Amino acid sequence: MNKDKSKCDETSGKLVPIINLSNCGDKEDCIPACPYDVLEIRTITAEDRLTLNLKGKLKTFFKPKKAYVKAPDLCYACGICVQVCPEKAIKLARRSL
Repeated sequence: MNKDKSKCDETSGKLVPIINLSNCGDKEDCIPACPYDVLEIRTITAEDRLTLNLKGKLKTFFKPKKAYVKAPDLCYACGICVQVCPEKAIKLARRSL
């Protein structure tokens, strides 16, 4: 996959990806798309499992892996992960200090 950095902000950490774990279906499209290796796929934590809605619980029963933000400081807000996610589970939000 082409890791086009031309749409990225010049400074990192202003915005970060927020993953809606109930929508995430472990499609993994976001992982190779991110030019800065911000995301990872891993098994959902017990704590995060408690936050899922009914749809999320059903999805997780069959696919227990989810996208997680592993390096928020490396995000340059290009939005590629948002665009490629077939589940519409990712959005960019202003980073809280």
